[in-house]
Amino acid sequence: MLSPLLSLLLASSSIAGFVPRLDSTAISGNVKNDTRRGVPKETFFQSFDERGIFGPIATDSAVGIAGGQVTCGSPPVSSFFADLNPPFPTNSCTDREWDGTSIKQPTHNDWRVSFAEHSGAFENHKAIRFDTQTVSIQYFQGRATMTAYLVPGSPYLTLQYNAATPLLTPANGGIQSFNGKTLAVGESESATGTEFTVTDTKGTTYLVYALSSVTLTATSDSSASGTIRASAPFTGVLRLVMLAEAGHKPLLDQYYQVYPTAVELDYAFTDTTGTLIFTWDTVGDGSKLLMLTWPHHRLTMQEPNFPSTTSLGYLTTKGWMYPALGNQWRMLHELTSISWNPPRAVDSSCSSAVLQGLEYEVAQLDPSEAPVPGDFYYWGGTLAAKARLALIAENLGRSDLITPVIDYLETSFNYWFESSSPTVPAYETAWGGVIDKAGATDANVDFGNGYYNDHHFHYGYFLTVAAVIGKFDGTWLSEHKDYINWFARDIINPSPQDPYFPITRCRDWFAGHSWASGIANGAGSRDQESSGEAVNAYYGALLWASTTLSQDYVNYAKLLIATEQQASQLYWHLYPEQSSTDRDNPYPEPEVRDLITIGNVEDWQSGAWLFWGAEKSEIAAIQILPLIPVNEVLYDTQWVQNVWSYTMPELVDPTIGDEWKCVIIAAYSNANPQVAAAWSANITDWGTGNTYTNELFFIGTRPNPSGTPICQDLPQNPYGTFKLQVASSGAYVAASSADTNLVASATTSGDAATFTSGYVPNAGTLQLASTGQYVTADQSGDYTLAAIRTTASTWERFIVRQKVGAASGVYSVKAASNGLYVTVASDGYWNQSYEKGAIDWARAA
Repeated sequence: MLSPLLSLLLASSSIAGFVPRLDSTAISGNVKNDTRRGVPKETFFQSFDERGIFGPIATDSAVGIAGGQVTCGSPPVSSFFADLNPPFPTNSCTDREWDGTSIKQPTHNDWRVSFAEHSGAFENHKAIRFDTQTVSIQYFQGRATMTAYLVPGSPYLTLQYNAATPLLTPANGGIQSFNGKTLAVGESESATGTEFTVTDTKGTTYLVYALSSVTLTATSDSSASGTIRASAPFTGVLRLVMLAEAGHKPLLDQYYQVYPTAVELDYAFTDTTGTLIFTWDTVGDGSKLLMLTWPHHRLTMQEPNFPSTTSLGYLTTKGWMYPALGNQWRMLHELTSISWNPPRAVDSSCSSAVLQGLEYEVAQLDPSEAPVPGDFYYWGGTLAAKARLALIAENLGRSDLITPVIDYLETSFNYWFESSSPTVPAYETAWGGVIDKAGATDANVDFGNGYYNDHHFHYGYFLTVAAVIGKFDGTWLSEHKDYINWFARDIINPSPQDPYFPITRCRDWFAGHSWASGIANGAGSRDQESSGEAVNAYYGALLWASTTLSQDYVNYAKLLIATEQQASQLYWHLYPEQSSTDRDNPYPEPEVRDLITIGNVEDWQSGAWLFWGAEKSEIAAIQILPLIPVNEVLYDTQWVQNVWSYTMPELVDPTIGDEWKCVIIAAYSNANPQVAAAWSANITDWGTGNTYTNELFFIGTRPNPSGTPICQDLPQNPYGTFKLQVASSGAYVAASSADTNLVASATTSGDAATFTSGYVPNAGTLQLASTGQYVTADQSGDYTLAAIRTTASTWERFIVRQKVGAASGVYSVKAASNGLYVTVASDGYWNQSYEKGAIDWARAA
């Protein structure tokens, strides 16, 4: 929360973005908030005619939600929002540092700005309006007020005083000089006019502009403190800006008289493009508004007016901010044409394997064992992966496989409608949103869902599952549409007319991407790790909109996808090949780009790390998953090739989980589908958020300009009935109900045990024919293989492959439970070895 006296960061490494609903309130002085100053009248009406601001998805309250209504344990500060109503936003000079993992620009306050009459009381300041990017905060004491217009992208800090005596205090040292005169400790210097220059004792220079004449007196109290104070109460506007280089002063001098007070968000669409439009309300000629741009702005702005990059610039955690003139930006994005499935058919060489996997994985879905939700996140990722099976079945023309998937999904999903369920959603009234009820007063529940953390991650999966069910079951959709719309409204509400949900809750429109952190911020300031799941949030919204909403909301979801993908590629994906002098390179330092993938983007640092993991494969995979059709754009060839090389030591490391490797392999298929398919044949664990079928289907639907079959000659277990013989000794494997251990003790085929090898994706089971028990390999690798399981699960899977260089029919056997190879001890017992080179080989006979 802001302090009673406004502490301000000039030319910050991060400029705060807000994601609230528009709640227009009159501001003192001559500012009008309902006009677009600087935009010709005819232009205004043309823009109005093509406005993309849609009406609300719905306006009903969540009165029928299973968990009822609750209040967050950390409600808004009532004095700060005194005259405003919920819903409220829930995304609450710099030295650039490089520590080998992150670039950092720690936030620090350069100046404290206030007025002499202010008591310092906390309750004597409040927000008086906010929109999708800006907030206006007013400090008051009697009739004296100071209003700060906090507008992301403005190089200046704008302060409007009304009958108040401006008081500026440096927070980064004392005052070294004022208007060119050096001040000794105890000295003061006064000046009257509209332009002032002050340098603090750290050597940083700032410009102070007044839009009407004012007398300011600078006093050096000590080497670490000082003040600048007006001679009398002042009614007018002051603007402050950091002067990073002397050569920047001419541009700052030329354009300080026009200032922004608010911004309107708009968009326009064609069949294939979406244009994001920012229009700032200004005092003065809007064509002379000076703002700062980040790389994602510059790459998409149409007909921009860019002054020279040498005329003004600040290096931030998102790269250089460079100037642009004008109060309207139009940023053009290509919209995806992809929705339910990839835009091309699965390669014929992959079809049979995909179909075999699909049949197997659908057969495992027993509605009686469908999960009861225990949270939003893990439940959503798991069920969304199962939902993909129905879409793949539809794509392959296997309608008979769709119904079993939908039955399974509905059984699990329907728990969300029941108040007796162990985990229930509730409407939170203080901020305005749907949350996990148990998390309303505990930020540790469901990754802080009750404190609005990760909502877009959670509800993207949720909407995906709902959309797939609704696509195939219209009756279910009709019954539950309004209920599920509450979740859609929570993350993609486009309208200020929705009285219960803020506009696109997680999206920071100026920053160009979403933030995962809500109001708890246990991880620090605003951050987002999983750029892949951020894209998936709006993909889930796209599927839901495609199922039940109008084309307006389909377009809106596509625009959210396009902008999130652009930001992911700019700020999470790293490219060592990119020039350090490239205008739009967010990371000029080559050492940063050599890390290939940013794990976490915060508003003051970006680095190749995660709060929960340190492996390269984890950092890369979390930017890829979940594996969804729309993200083929995100997996650009250069980046996935870099990721492939960077993570290779872990891709060949058996101690690294397949659940991370599988998504890296799938993403690499955008560069080389044949190699990816071959590698995917060695994966036996796809985690809870992916499946074998989805993995191979994605690989098999990649662009394939060479025409070479993608899945040709993929290795596979031999299936059928076998007797096993050790190739090196000729001994046969025996096992029975009396001795369930697998031991190479039989000298003839007649004395050998018979095993049946059954299909599981990329592996197989071994079932002892005489007992019907499955062979198991414990995860520790400490015990002899034994036929002791009545059902086959993850420990009962084995990868059997033709041994390279050996005669046909000679195989290696590897336990899928731990990646260890089966060896034969001197006493004939079948064990597992951590030494991959010390392998005995088994032969099917």
